[in-house]
Amino acid sequence: MLSRKKALGGFLILATLVASSLARSQSGEMDVDVELVLAVDASRSMQSFEQRIQRDGYVAALRQKDVIRAIRDGAHGKVAITYVEWAGSTMQRVIVPWMVIESAETAEKFASLLAEPIPSTQSRTSISGAIDFGSSLFDGNGFKGLRRVIDVSGDGANNNGRPVLEAKEQAIAKGITINGLPLMTRGDFYSDWAIEDLDVYYTNCVIGGPGAFMIPVNSWDQFPEAVRRKLVLELAGDEGEIQKAAYRSPTAPPVLLAQNKQSYDCLSGERIWQRRMQDWEAR
Repeated sequence: MLSRKKALGGFLILATLVASSLARSQSGEMDVDVELVLAVDASRSMQSFEQRIQRDGYVAALRQKDVIRAIRDGAHGKVAITYVEWAGSTMQRVIVPWMVIESAETAEKFASLLAEPIPSTQSRTSISGAIDFGSSLFDGNGFKGLRRVIDVSGDGANNNGRPVLEAKEQAIAKGITINGLPLMTRGDFYSDWAIEDLDVYYTNCVIGGPGAFMIPVNSWDQFPEAVRRKLVLELAGDEGEIQKAAYRSPTAPPVLLAQNKQSYDCLSGERIWQRRMQDWEAR
């Protein structure tokens, strides 16, 4: 009698798994380990050579063996990635649409599309707009990921569109993780518009969700390695590895986890913009 119950239990489990698999196939969605939106700053503070460094950094990272290995080692062995550039609240453009990466060949195809000419930059910085736009890209994209991640890179604080905290909290409520790559590389020309602690701003105001982290970039020569390490951690998806990475050798690019300091001013970018505009009008 006991063996018959076990057999029946096993049959029910198998039937459930088959039904679940059929439901996924009928929905037309492809199972992937990660759905990743790479949201890259294309605002006017990013000069053309800096934009090229950003693109080349991702091209180089996608060709790295450890990045491919992180993809292949996942439960499904494949990820879906799209590359977006953003500036003001209404300026987002998809440079590379959603693409499945499951091998060195498919990664190379994605990388080759990033080698195209750089479009012109646009004014203002809307991280909230980038998060909102990135969140919308998951809807009806044809994929069913174990994780959904928006990766925001930028060289300034939000100064356009709705407050970044609102966009962040809404994305997290949808089950989306936001990671960051703050670029503290600005020259003297933009120093009056910058905030000194952009890395702290990102940890408090931008990143969030399960396993959220960021890697600050203090000079452009650090960028390729920062991107490589970030992609490995994102694609591997192991929160334990992310936690350990935050305490590794200082010779490696630092990995910082999300914070939530109530006293931190997440409207600092907007305040700087307003002050500079008032100074300009007073001249």
